[in-house]
Amino acid sequence: MKDDLRVQIVDDDFHVARLHATYVNGAPGYMALEPVGTGGAALEAIHAYRPDLVLVDIYLPDGNGLDILRGLDIDAFVLSAASDPSSVRKAMRRGALGYLIKPFSEKQLAEKLRGYGRYRRLLASESALDQEALERAVRQLHSSDAQTAKARTVTENAVLGALGRTPGALTAVDVSATVGISRATAQRYLSALVEDGSVDVNLRYGTTGRPEHRYSLRAT
Repeated sequence: MKDDLRVQIVDDDFHVARLHATYVNGAPGYMALEPVGTGGAALEAIHAYRPDLVLVDIYLPDGNGLDILRGLDIDAFVLSAASDPSSVRKAMRRGALGYLIKPFSEKQLAEKLRGYGRYRRLLASESALDQEALERAVRQLHSSDAQTAKARTVTENAVLGALGRTPGALTAVDVSATVGISRATAQRYLSALVEDGSVDVNLRYGTTGRPEHRYSLRAT
């Protein structure tokens, strides 16, 4: 799809790379680019296609995969059999947003990708972040889906409370006025709650003829 996040896989094992590409393509909102197997090919592909996310192995035939991250302005996860603390620390120093130790399941990678998607959405606004919103965004990268649903912030609970107290669906403007936050902040939190399954969103046309996103608590 046009708006899918594009993922570049870098792994010298052809079968593993294909398997990971299948995992990525099975995650809603993601599309795997053609995998590459060397650091040199990875740099060429990244500069040519500008993927949204790179999944890189450490052990590559022409060097250390972590060297790819040096100097690149791009999001990346490390997928590697390397489980020593030194490799993990080095990956984080080089800017890796996540680390999965091989072998891992499709479910584990899908969970990481969903967290990354929530992280991207929470940081998509051009408005300035408050500290709570910043910490929530970063937390998405390291929390499981279950933890995300349970670890509600004060603002999230306030947004959910506003939706629960009011009959019918609300717009981001309605939530903003009820909770006492900016429209951009309300929109950011509503989008995250839609993503983790707590809130439903529907598109309706208002009196001006313009479409409005209306939010309501998901029925349990």
